[in-house]
Amino acid sequence: QVQLVESGGGLVQAGGSLRLSCAASGSTFSISAIGWHRQAPGKQRELVAGISSGGSTNYGDSVKGRFTISRDNAKNTVYLQMNSLKPEDTAVYYCNAEVYSGSYYYDSWGQGTQVTVSS
Repeated sequence: QVQLVESGGGLVQAGGSLRLSCAASGSTFSISAIGWHRQAPGKQRELVAGISSGGSTNYGDSVKGRFTISRDNAKNTVYLQMNSLKPEDTAVYYCNAEVYSGSYYYDSWGQGTQVTVSS
């Protein structure tokens, strides 16, 4: 089992920055990829950014050039640096990990952290 705990959310003005952290615990060696999704009120959950065990990254179109995902394997922590924030970035941000059980893959999710960007 893998447990994920997010932190770093809050209220920020448009144009500002925030850094989210996601600390993983448990069977972290079984994580094949980890990343962030977000969900705004009334909208579907969408991919923000992901990073593989090999370090490859991918981003949602709406955040490319503004957000950067990184991971510290020694600390079992993944970060999301968010710059040039916009009101439309307001959402609950969820950390998620793709975990290999030995025979199949499954997703593990954190509880989410609120990010609010004021105009």
